Amino acid sequence: MNALLSVAGLRKSYGPIEVLKGIDFDVAPGEKIALIGPSGSGKSTCLRCMNFLEKPSAGEIRLDGERIGVRNGHVMSDRQLAPQRAEMGMVFQLFNLWPHLSVIENVAIAARKVRGLPAAEARELALEMLAKVHMTHRADASPLELSGGQQQRVAIARALAQKPKLMLFDEPTSALDPELVQEVLKVMEELAAEGRTMLIVTHEIAFARDIADRVLFLDGGTIVEAGPARQVITAPREARTQAFLNKIRH
Repeated sequence: MNALLSVAGLRKSYGPIEVLKGIDFDVAPGEKIALIGPSGSGKSTCLRCMNFLEKPSAGEIRLDGERIGVRNGHVMSDRQLAPQRAEMGMVFQLFNLWPHLSVIENVAIAARKVRGLPAAEARELALEMLAKVHMTHRADASPLELSGGQQQRVAIARALAQKPKLMLFDEPTSALDPELVQEVLKVMEELAAEGRTMLIVTHEIAFARDIADRVLFLDGGTIVEAGPARQVITAPREARTQAFLNKIRH
């Protein structure tokens, strides 16, 4: 099966510091891949390069065969990038909801601005996406009235309203109180069960083991180990992976 997302030779430097040192992987349609590893290993930078929120220093990224962020050898402007970014729904650590808009308006604005839907159609789609994250009962609430877990679920609905080909999750539970983490992971589990293509940076190792098809373990800007999720997490082959997993389990 052809890859939906293809990453080849991805490098990213900040001045003399090389954060990504040549990353290669493919994501098949419907595949769930989790990126795990210690803080500073390059996981979030890798994810943010997918839609050029971080501009790679080298390498290329293709979505459905189309090169992301570069046209005729030149880096595309934000305006040129917008249609490509629309194909990748991004969920961040922080929710970034508009406080002056209601929950449903926060979701509908993505459908209107990104997909160009008329207001009534965008609202209908927003309700549909809020249902997916179990938040229709708070559609008219202000984001300021919601818990962190509820805000993150609305942020997921907003990303879904773009109708993306690929969902990117950048540590979506790291800013939440522990008791709120599970409600967000449950929604992500349900999206995975729908067959959505997902690339997930996470510290939730049990979640990665149970939900992901494959796990990439990053350390020092390289993929140290990659393989089936359960195998990498329960019986890692590389000593560095073993040491990381042993440390976080104790």
